[in-house]
Amino acid sequence: MYLLYFDPGLGAMIVQAVVAAVAAVVLFSKGFMFKIKSYFGLIKNDDQDMFDDIEIKDSDVESKNS
Repeated sequence: MYLLYFDPGLGAMIVQAVVAAVAAVVLFSKGFMFKIKSYFGLIKNDDQDMFDDIEIKDSDVESKNS
């Protein structure tokens, strides 16, 4: 039976690979589920923009730039 030597560098590399794999699965599944939900119409389409209620006058913008 051969015993392998795991130094801290190899342990850190294994941990990094596991964390990266979990992050990739989470991010991929999030985008994939969004596509599936939008295909079936399960996502609400908000036509109202968050910034629609903010009114900025041109004079306000010009006075700050001067």
